[in-house]
Amino acid sequence: MGKYVALNDEIHAYMSAQRSHAQDPVVAALLAETKNLGEVSGMAISPEQGSFMTLLVAAVNAKWAVEIGTFTGLSALSIARGLIPGGRLTCFERDFRWTSIARRYWMRAGVQDRIDLRLGDAAALLAHFRPSSQLDFVFIDADKESYDTYYELTLPLVRVGGLIVFDNMLRNGELVDPSKRHSAPNRAVDALNRKLAADMRVQSVLIPIADGLHICRKLPRGGRPSESHSL
Repeated sequence: MGKYVALNDEIHAYMSAQRSHAQDPVVAALLAETKNLGEVSGMAISPEQGSFMTLLVAAVNAKWAVEIGTFTGLSALSIARGLIPGGRLTCFERDFRWTSIARRYWMRAGVQDRIDLRLGDAAALLAHFRPSSQLDFVFIDADKESYDTYYELTLPLVRVGGLIVFDNMLRNGELVDPSKRHSAPNRAVDALNRKLAADMRVQSVLIPIADGLHICRKLPRGGRPSESHSL
């Protein structure tokens, strides 16, 4: 029997409230403006996901980070807040329509000087991206069919022990729904989930925060750690 708690609205609200800085006014204002965009607002990460990423970034003492897919900027804001002094986040975003919103809130949060926003096709830009140091943290939240491409482009740039985090890896439960699992985005995400679980270059775990985060830690050349060092 699996050990888990099935969420409903009340449990989710309770969970989301029990975190540091849960009443952040900048995040609340950004989410409110994003919600007013309509259906597209569903691309934004959740506030508790943002808090979790800030914690992850801080936990690995990240200085150099990359984000692929920025939208209105909450994920970038969350990553930037966790960076050590002098840290830098490079964001790759294809759609310039949302970045003016992102920039305003980065300024309100006081993190604009830590973020380098690059507009254009992420795969093309990453192919020529040469960071000044190995990356400590990568967050991928863009077109799902390109996730594996982004993974292979960024993994060589990440230091041993660094993290790569993928969003939307449960696809709202559609990966196990026979009527929906065969769409192109769902097939791509399912294939990547299975690849990451078996990839000897990383240690990975898929967790049910928001729409599912697959978290990967880069391993030294030679394979997986011993069972005693597993997550």
